Amino acid sequence: MSFALYGVGLLVLIGGLVYVAVLTHVASHWIVAMVIILIGAGLMAAVNNTKQRDPR
Repeated sequence: MSFALYGVGLLVLIGGLVYVAVLTHVASHWIVAMVIILIGAGLMAAVNNTKQRDPR
């Protein structure tokens, strides 16, 4: 899978979670914290799954 595909999926996931958090009246500082954590975790997962393997 490509890194761009992971990025698009991450943006859709974060957008959906932010929308639900706003609808349920979660405080904005918690929403920002959630977004920062999800971006970090998503980038680590995307890099880990899309890096080129070294031939043996």
